[in-house]
Amino acid sequence: MRAELRVVPPSAIDTEADSGRLNLVFFALSDPVRRQILERLDGQALLVSELAAPFDISLQAVSRHIQVLVRAGLVQQERSGRISKCSLEVGPLFEAAVWMNRYTKYWQQQFELLAATLGDIDERRASEAKPRRRTPRTATKAKPTKNSSTRT
Repeated sequence: MRAELRVVPPSAIDTEADSGRLNLVFFALSDPVRRQILERLDGQALLVSELAAPFDISLQAVSRHIQVLVRAGLVQQERSGRISKCSLEVGPLFEAAVWMNRYTKYWQQQFELLAATLGDIDERRASEAKPRRRTPRTATKAKPTKNSSTRT
């Protein structure tokens, strides 16, 4: 299956609908159980019972979490009788990543400031670590003391 690239003109973008979809996605991602479900679905389709296995909650509770993910468009659920198989839908995650990418300039500035500060610290440490040149000591002969006697 090959995805097609769609170019959407800016006038066709419904910002209210986009905002509503993002709200659903971020709400779905706000729960650790739902994030773990998405992690388990990465690259594979699983039965609801397989998804529920590692959790210490009821099958019904896991099903409710899955329904939140389905409403957000993050999970596609295929039913065959009583058997339900879930798979990951990455489109909404991509849309959320695009939205969050707008704000990378703010933390990128912080990373650049941190890099400059760490560079300054490294330079200071390097200059302090250089061995200081000592003036060579002149060898002095031990002078005999008054109490020392020389045997001849």
